[in-house]
Amino acid sequence: MALFDTDTISIESLKKLLQEKIPVKIVDIRSQENFDQWHIPGSELLPVNSALQETDDNIFIDIGFTSDLPVIVVCQEGFLSRKATEQLRDLDIEAYSLEGGIKHWTRVWNTAEMQVNDTKIVQVRRAGKGCLSYLIINNGEAAVIDAAVEPQTFIDLASDNQAQIKYVLDTHIHADHFSRSKQLAEQTGAQLFIPEQNILKYKFNPVRDGDQITIGKAILKALHTPGHTDESFSYLLNNKIFFSGDLLFLNGVGRPDLKSTNEVTRQKTAKLYRSLQKVLNLPEDTLVLPGHYHQPVSFNGNLIGETLKYLKEHLSLLHLDETTFINEILTDMPDTPPNYEQIVDLNIYGDVGNHDLVDLEAGENRCNSQK
Repeated sequence: MALFDTDTISIESLKKLLQEKIPVKIVDIRSQENFDQWHIPGSELLPVNSALQETDDNIFIDIGFTSDLPVIVVCQEGFLSRKATEQLRDLDIEAYSLEGGIKHWTRVWNTAEMQVNDTKIVQVRRAGKGCLSYLIINNGEAAVIDAAVEPQTFIDLASDNQAQIKYVLDTHIHADHFSRSKQLAEQTGAQLFIPEQNILKYKFNPVRDGDQITIGKAILKALHTPGHTDESFSYLLNNKIFFSGDLLFLNGVGRPDLKSTNEVTRQKTAKLYRSLQKVLNLPEDTLVLPGHYHQPVSFNGNLIGETLKYLKEHLSLLHLDETTFINEILTDMPDTPPNYEQIVDLNIYGDVGNHDLVDLEAGENRCNSQK
């Protein structure tokens, strides 16, 4: 019996298949380069994109493609995958084209959870982009850090846990995605906390170094950790869990910016180094929960995070002296993607206007330096 009675599949339906672990074969027909940048967890690369454009012949006959599982075909925007699906169905293979392609997959999210004494943490992960948000729950109260998906997601998750969202926080002014924090605060009546600066054009509660927010019986402490941006903050929960924002990742550290390696960038990189030294003085059993992940997020429910001890053992950048660190970070610094500047502009006003977020947010995040 076929999974669906159409020849296409929505991103929501594919998300459900992955969550319920229903066996399917996901075939990505894009180029190796595009696949390496971002892909759906568990997908297989079959780079026939160009061949599909150049001929109307059934290319799957020539390569001897077979599958005993339903096939989900993925391309960039969902057009060539339809042609591939038609050819696969001509071979009596149950195949479906993913609507909107990998571009629309950036909207998909999943969750992982952990319980530490009386505090619950829900990690909300954009599977197609790697942005990580957090819902912290204690004694019926909740706080959200770096809301990167639609506000209703957090509202529903809080309701499922019999909690009310009282605080919404950002770690910094984001460039790779539109922050939903302002919208979430407005819809829930929560207090909006954003690092102190004179950039944003709307009202918020300024976060200053050492500030503490009480969530039920849990204490969230704000730590100024500039470097990725001047206003970047991280948050320490109950002196045990460190929400690092874009300062520290599981495979590297935050980039000071994505522009030219000028003296300003060098100064920012020095700030980044000093912020990391502050973090390295925390207890080694501190759990680091980053603001981004560097690869497609699986639907396995496993929390993305590592202890500070683990990161010290696996990240060579954390053991360099300041001069060497700065030189390493500034090596091969790429230019800022054009959409990043547009996203920052939207975040300054907290309003998307007429912009299409699917287009603006498409693609991987480029917030880290891997060393």
